Amino acid sequence: MIEFDKIHLVWRKGTGHRRVSVGILEKTPEGKHVFKYSPDVFELQKTQGFTPYTEFQDLNKTYNGNVAEIFGQRLMKSDRTDVDTFYKFWEVDTDKTSDKFYLLGKTQGLVPTDNFEFLAEYQLIPNLHFLTELASLSVNDPKLTKGTIQIGDKLRFEKEPENEFDNWAVKVFKDDIFIGYVKKYHCRVFYEPGAEKLKLTVKAIDQNGYIKRLFVKIAL
Repeated sequence: MIEFDKIHLVWRKGTGHRRVSVGILEKTPEGKHVFKYSPDVFELQKTQGFTPYTEFQDLNKTYNGNVAEIFGQRLMKSDRTDVDTFYKFWEVDTDKTSDKFYLLGKTQGLVPTDNFEFLAEYQLIPNLHFLTELASLSVNDPKLTKGTIQIGDKLRFEKEPENEFDNWAVKVFKDDIFIGYVKKYHCRVFYEPGAEKLKLTVKAIDQNGYIKRLFVKIAL
């Protein structure tokens, strides 16, 4: 069994806006990669100024060529001296670093030049482990101050299927302090049978006077 065979291409207008799946990149049982936009993109064009991914301009087309290689251009180059550190941070299996589909899902394909990211739908398999950045930290009032959370802290989660924005929502706490939500689509694995065994551990924190970004390792 594999960790994931579906990755959402997610977009948001900017910081503070909600993430929206604008397309899905899938790996077929034959090992081919297929990408297709979501029907929602037409409304996003009108209301939020969404523009298609540069190499995939036709919103009605199903792309089944070298899509993983094209999206893979946003991945860190394998000849960089710090690539091993990058792989370790993102919980990458070093035996799979030639698989661009896998790398996109594990590292989220983040670049500073656009508002796209790649969020895999993980499956609950033995020894599952991946990294996610918690969402909605900005809604905390007051904001979480520096030092509230430490690297290595164990966190707990609560499913929130009644959430008005996402019925797969998962809230994250340190003891009784609400921190944020598991990032969209990463949260769906928490609704599988046996997910109560998942462990959440703080891996990295971006903070000055308050906590701005929080990365959490999720592991079975």
